Amino acid sequence: MIELIVSDEADQVSDNNTLRVPLLALRNTVLFPNVVVPITVKERQAIHLVETVHERDGLLGIIAQRNPETFEGKQTDIYKVGTIAKIIKIINFPNGKTIALVHGKQKFKTLQVFTESSGLEATIQLLKDQPCKEGKKVLALMQSLKDVAIKILKFRSDVPSEAHTVLANIKNSNFLTHFLASNLNADVTYKQKLLELNSSIKRANLLLKYLCNELEISELKKEIQDKVHADINQQQRDYYLRQQVKVLQDELGENESDEIDALREKGAKKQWSKEVAEHFKKELDKAERMSPHSPDYSITISHAELLLELPWGIHTKDNLDLQRAKKVFDADHYGIEKVKDRLLEYIAVLQLKKNMKGPILCLCGPPGVGKTSLGKSIAKAMGRKYSCIALGGLNDEAEIRGHRKTYIGAMPGKIIYNIQRLGSSNPVIVLDEIDKIDGMRGDPASALLEVLDPEQNNTFVDNFLEVSYDLSNVLFVATANSMDRVPAALQDRMEVIDVTGYILEEKVEIAKKYLLPKQRKEHGLKASNLAIQDDALACIVECYTRESGVRELSRQIANICRKVAKSIALGESYTKKIKKEDVPTLIGPELFDNTAYQKTTLPGVSVGLAWTAAGGEILFIESVLSKGKGRVNLSGHLGEVMKESAMTALSYLKANEQYLDVTHGVFENYDLHIHVPSGAVPKDGPSAGITLFASLASLYTQKKVKDRLAMTGEITLRGQVLPVGGIKEKILAAKRVGMQEIILSSKNKKDVQEIKEIYRQNLIFHYVDSVDEVYRLALQEDKVLNAKVWNGNLLATNIDTVSIAQ
Repeated sequence: MIELIVSDEADQVSDNNTLRVPLLALRNTVLFPNVVVPITVKERQAIHLVETVHERDGLLGIIAQRNPETFEGKQTDIYKVGTIAKIIKIINFPNGKTIALVHGKQKFKTLQVFTESSGLEATIQLLKDQPCKEGKKVLALMQSLKDVAIKILKFRSDVPSEAHTVLANIKNSNFLTHFLASNLNADVTYKQKLLELNSSIKRANLLLKYLCNELEISELKKEIQDKVHADINQQQRDYYLRQQVKVLQDELGENESDEIDALREKGAKKQWSKEVAEHFKKELDKAERMSPHSPDYSITISHAELLLELPWGIHTKDNLDLQRAKKVFDADHYGIEKVKDRLLEYIAVLQLKKNMKGPILCLCGPPGVGKTSLGKSIAKAMGRKYSCIALGGLNDEAEIRGHRKTYIGAMPGKIIYNIQRLGSSNPVIVLDEIDKIDGMRGDPASALLEVLDPEQNNTFVDNFLEVSYDLSNVLFVATANSMDRVPAALQDRMEVIDVTGYILEEKVEIAKKYLLPKQRKEHGLKASNLAIQDDALACIVECYTRESGVRELSRQIANICRKVAKSIALGESYTKKIKKEDVPTLIGPELFDNTAYQKTTLPGVSVGLAWTAAGGEILFIESVLSKGKGRVNLSGHLGEVMKESAMTALSYLKANEQYLDVTHGVFENYDLHIHVPSGAVPKDGPSAGITLFASLASLYTQKKVKDRLAMTGEITLRGQVLPVGGIKEKILAAKRVGMQEIILSSKNKKDVQEIKEIYRQNLIFHYVDSVDEVYRLALQEDKVLNAKVWNGNLLATNIDTVSIAQ
């Protein structure tokens, strides 16, 4: 059991609560109850006082001085709380010094201090600690004090090993705290705070804090001492070994200084700025002071070699012949005239102003339209060196800015590395898939802000390079499928050029001029071995591919080439000139049936236009009624915005029943289900608003939506039709599947006019401002199903569900 009261011996002096005792004010010493400590007495008056009290076997008040430097014996010069003590023994030394062994009994508080001829005396009031209950928390606190104290003792070489045993056997909590406080390596101020606390729990908590601080300092001192000792030994060992190696190298005629001297000679021939020259000199001077076997030595040498290998002020001569550049662009890429014109403008300006800052172009469009390969064509047309940096999945900022030299294996970033490899300060660098950057470590996209800013990339600083390098002459061409994931600040630094998909006629030309010759060459075929007619290529485009680019088209042509190569290898007969009817035999049945997208035979079905990363697509909206309680079900993996568009269209119809010639009872007595195939493909966005309205209006009026009619536009509760984006891709999708009419917001008219006439051929555009116009344009006049009029409501006859399934 833990005893939380002072010992009986201490209680004996507490019978009289108020006493008058002689005082001994000590410097830098605080006496605690139940603790025996030796005190040194030097002054003659103090020695006489101690001897007198000892002879009389009396009590002596021990109290600490507030400031020994200014002590004058006044009441304000001492603390208010001290400890009554018994003098056990006095030892006198020949040098006049006296040591008294005193035993602390009980705490007291001074009421009044008197100055007598024999010294200080005081009227005191004895104090007792507040009793506290035993418990697990108290036991844990006492054990924590012992544990920390034992750890501290391990750092003290002057403490005997028996102290651990004595400390472990202390049971009384008051005695434990007084004992540890008395031996605490702390200032008098902290010890006095512990003495003045009248609660052993509070004293223990504060003491634990002080002990933990002392333990931390002791551990830190030990760590520093060990480290200094180890460093001194290692330095002596390294110095001895280096001296031996130096002697051996001198005997063998080998020395690392030859490598540094060779680097200095190369640096003297470089035409670089004063800043770079000074930095290069400092790096070599640092390397001379290092051990050749140190990891920092190899990094420093690598850094110096990088400085030497970078093409400071070295530029390739540009070929600024516009006619030649136009021929190169046309030979490598079909279409994309907007991009070609912008690049020709840049070359034309270079003819007039030689030192023009390179533009930052960003080609944005669906996959497979030639964005990445266009960079190679630019380099070819201008006679510049070319490099492509794949940013897809890049998640480390150091890949752009480089690693700091403090890391083992540090390297420059991809920008500086590619310039070093190319040996030119004005190459064409393609930053491929800039929208696929992932910032797991740092923010690589933000690191590109400096690279792609013409106003500050002339002083680009790579972390490994440590000096500025001029990137203003580099022509950066970034590519992206969508600008949604590109930060706004990065978009602002680039000139975004939209590269849209190809129509059927363009794909056929691309296949004839580029894809088929390329695949024949890769498969070892000659032009006499294989030819594909235009109708066969058109069949492949329409029935076997569904894309904005031409990658899948290239794969299908490669499939045909493999079949022909196999027939030639086996000596079999085959058709050398592929016609449309030969395509299914070679590459299998048709994957896409375009005729299914041209018919909407039942009410409730409408066709919308959607934008995807792969280009435009058509989107079916199917709706159906069944008897119920007016519930609304939505399916097809719809996003929140698209669900809101559906509810907006339905609310508008409910509020404007005159369009449907029905009463509100139809909405209350029939459940509505809206579905958007394909169900596994996520769909979202506001552009299906008028398509949803047309589907619901068709369902409730039982009037079929016109054939070969597609639409896109956002709807509001007031019936307004708002503009949407991706117009060119959507128009290409509509044209690809054979649509003839398209309904758009009138505010999208400017987007349509920017599209070339070839993309708009055989299409009729209807521009609307409200859903009233959509209702008149989209729905046919005649009702389709066998229906009857009941109280003004159009309801299906003899069926519970209006189905649109074929």
